[in-house]
This record gives sequence, structure tokens and C-alpha cells, in this order.
Amino acid sequence: MRYVKILRPGGPEVLEVDRMPLPEPGQGEVLIKVAAAGVNRPDVFQRMGSYPPPPGASDVPGLEVAGEVVRLGQGVASPALGEHVCALVASGGYAEYCIAPAVQVLPVPKGWRDLDASGLPETFFTVWTNVFERGGLKRGERLLVHGGTSGIGVTAIQLAAAMGAEVYATAGSAEKARTCEELGARRGIDYRSEDFVAVVKEATGGKGVDVILDMVGGAYVPRNLEAAAIDGRIVQIAWLQGSRIEADFTKLMVKRLTWTGSTLRARPVEEKGRIAQALRTQVWPLLEGGRIKPVVHATLPLEQAAEAHRLMESSVHVGKILLVP
Repeated sequence: MRYVKILRPGGPEVLEVDRMPLPEPGQGEVLIKVAAAGVNRPDVFQRMGSYPPPPGASDVPGLEVAGEVVRLGQGVASPALGEHVCALVASGGYAEYCIAPAVQVLPVPKGWRDLDASGLPETFFTVWTNVFERGGLKRGERLLVHGGTSGIGVTAIQLAAAMGAEVYATAGSAEKARTCEELGARRGIDYRSEDFVAVVKEATGGKGVDVILDMVGGAYVPRNLEAAAIDGRIVQIAWLQGSRIEADFTKLMVKRLTWTGSTLRARPVEEKGRIAQALRTQVWPLLEGGRIKPVVHATLPLEQAAEAHRLMESSVHVGKILLVP
């Protein structure tokens, strides 16, 4: 099969299509013929050499795929052969075929194409576990999403709005801020010309927001402490502006805040399987009912993986970038 190889740590130019033997599913695994694979920020970090796959996992990049189940490993009762599915994987998505643990596989939602479903797993697993489990977002509460037009941001806005939360989102232009509003945010905030703390405070009558989903870090950390409401929860999922910070954390105590964070890739398969079941029960009906829609910025052939990474790093995209074998 064809797959994308990382020749060495470096820029997008180190991605190259090569050939390798077809992988064989092991105990509890399935083999998926890939219709499309999602491109995500962690793939960029892996390419640069700063986010290696877990021990024992393939070094082929790619954290999510959709396609047809063509082979079952021992002990797999579901999904069935021939079923069209999407899956979260630890690696291996940039290829014509991909191995996935069966418990991390979900059916393609009714009414969705395989192509669109390939962009679901990584962002929905991440948003569900961080915003709703760790952050404890409830109906009627307020959520602030940083990076509102990223894959994670688009998912967080739509899912939180569909679950009855009031959403605010930052983005890098006035146009992108309006896109956030079209996706369900009450207010999109152009972080280049507006202070998100001031906007949130004004919009909430000085109360602030209950949950903040932050992938930026750096200078955003002290400002998140300002924007958070009493008993608020700040959930950190990345550090695009750096993880070494200096801030006055008095407000953490005064406001009784919770500041937490997580990564997803290295979690045990059983834990990811539990998240998959929660998504199937709580979220898949929203997808199948049209409450949440796919947002795909670009679809590129596997041979243009380098271009897909350049696009990801440019941050001009809105929603998902997909690779098609």
C-alpha cells in the first residue's frame, strides 16, 4: 500500500509517499480501507520530531480515518466486515489502509459521507473529553473557545451550542469571528483588534465564562484567569505560544478556579473506547439529526501531504483539512 513517510524531522518537505506491506489487524483490531484521513496539528508536531507516536505504534502520521472495514482481527464482533466507519488511531492514518482498535471505531453517521466523517474522531474525542468531561460544561453555562476556526474550535462551538451552552470564540480576523457566529457562537472575537477579556466581561455583565478551552497558552494564561467566572474551569490542550509562563495566580484561589489539561494520544485503548461509547450515545444523534454539520476547508490527495501541512501551519483554514488516498 501507499503511505506517507516522514524522512526526518523537519518542514513539510520531509513528507514523501512510499510503499509498505499491508498491515495485519491483531487481537481486537480491524483493518480499514481508508477513504480519507484528517490532518491535525499533532501531525505537524510529529513531523517536526516533538510528538512521537506511543511505544509500539506505527510511525506513519495520521490520527483519524474513515472508510470501509475490510478485515477483522481475532475477537472482534463489531464493527462488521463491509461497514463504513470512522476511527481514532494512535498513528497510521496517512495511508491507503489503516489498523484501528475496534473499540475506537464508530459508524459513519447516517447522512454523512465517509469523506466528511474522516474529520470527526480526533476533534470530537478531544472536545468531548476536555470540554464536557474535564471541563464539566453544562446546559446554560458559558464557554470560551480559543482558535474558533480550527478543527477543534469548529467542533467545540457547534457541539457546545447544540448542547445548550452560550459560546464565545476567538479567531484571527473579523471575517473568521463572523464565521464562529455562523457556527453557533453568540460572539466571535477578533483577537487581533479586540481584547477577549473585555468582550467577555461586557457580554456577561462582568461575570465571565464558566469554561475556557485553550490551545494557545503563553500570554493567554493570565488573561484566561481574568476571563473566567467564579468556580470556572480552564482546560489546556496545547501550548502554541509556549508552556513556560509567568503569571499572578492569585485569581486561581480567589475565584476558586480549576485549571486542568490533558493529552489524548497516549491514553489506554480502553479509555478511548469509553469515550467512543459516550460519543455514540450523546453526540452521534446530533450529527445524524443535522444539529452539527461537517466543515471541510480542503481535500488533497495523499501525494500532497506536504501542502496539507503547509496549509495547517498557515492557520488560514476554517475547519478540517483532509487527505484522500
